[in-house]
Amino acid sequence: MTEDDHTGQDHDHDHSHLTETESRVRALESLLTEKGYIDPKTLETILQTYEEQVGPRNGAKVVARAWSDPSFMEWLLRDATAAIASMGYTGRQGEHIVALANTSQVHNVVVCTLCSCYPWPVLGLPPSWYKSSAYRARVVIEPRKVLAEFGLTLPDDMTIRVWDSTSEMRYIVVPMRPAGTDGWSAQDLEKLVIRDSMVGVRQALTPTDASVARAAEGGVRHV
Repeated sequence: MTEDDHTGQDHDHDHSHLTETESRVRALESLLTEKGYIDPKTLETILQTYEEQVGPRNGAKVVARAWSDPSFMEWLLRDATAAIASMGYTGRQGEHIVALANTSQVHNVVVCTLCSCYPWPVLGLPPSWYKSSAYRARVVIEPRKVLAEFGLTLPDDMTIRVWDSTSEMRYIVVPMRPAGTDGWSAQDLEKLVIRDSMVGVRQALTPTDASVARAAEGGVRHV
């Protein structure tokens, strides 16, 4: 068995202003809701869309291209910021990104222990669990147990590396390419890449997982 690693840069920046900003946002949201200018349910739907669909689809395209193009994978691991920018994904919270490739020996997982630093251009808005104090504290101390709670049980001899994001450096995990996808196009591979796999708390979908998901969606449409 190997010891779990905690890897990353020190947080030398002050995050106290974020708490104040969040408080002001909540106060403004409450005021606008009270006056009837916004619908909380609609706002939540919009935020969820950006968290789970719009942003993560960019990251899925990056990962799928890396899986299907060895030269792009090499560039991504060497200079993720430039490689990702070449696909048009740039902007605030994505100025400096590092790509971490999972292997059969090493599994990477990302956290921001002091706030919620997150690569917006490729993953969208951070989900609530990523920002929670429980995740930020526990994944560093007991990563194997936290991953198991997400449904990801890793072999005892696999090294787990926890990377601490900062305002200067953010990370995207490149999950292992699922078996049974030889010859798949990048467009088809995209469907196997989920947001949580690019944070490192889950694996990419298998072809079977994707088929089940599509079947479930089809069933919902016909209800």
